Amino acid sequence: MKKQVEYYQNKLSYEMDPSDLFFALENQKDIIIMDTRQPFAYKKEHIPTAINLPHLEMTQENTEKLDKTKTYICYCDGIGCNASTKGALNMAMQGFTVKELIGGLAWWKIDGYATEGTNASTGSEIQCAC
Repeated sequence: MKKQVEYYQNKLSYEMDPSDLFFALENQKDIIIMDTRQPFAYKKEHIPTAINLPHLEMTQENTEKLDKTKTYICYCDGIGCNASTKGALNMAMQGFTVKELIGGLAWWKIDGYATEGTNASTGSEIQCAC
């Protein structure tokens, strides 16, 4: 039983679902959303307030000005993409606190949340001063 509890506690330490992210954003938690896909995908559609830093371009030099007191929520397209896992690993290896968004952009939209970009979708919008 103890191992099972530890497993689920660890899992929740490393992952976040779209509704938890939406709630955290609305309540101004110290998080930054990081889109780890290529710039063309980010321009097409992304989660509001997200910054774009493709996992393939993450270096100590281009992350040194990021705030290490924040938690970074990495995401990509969804379940068939591992850019968020690669990005989260890169950020964790550089000493950042990181979580991965379960289901990525696809599940964000399935849960009914709005996106931004040239192919933006409508949905519930974040109501905060982010």
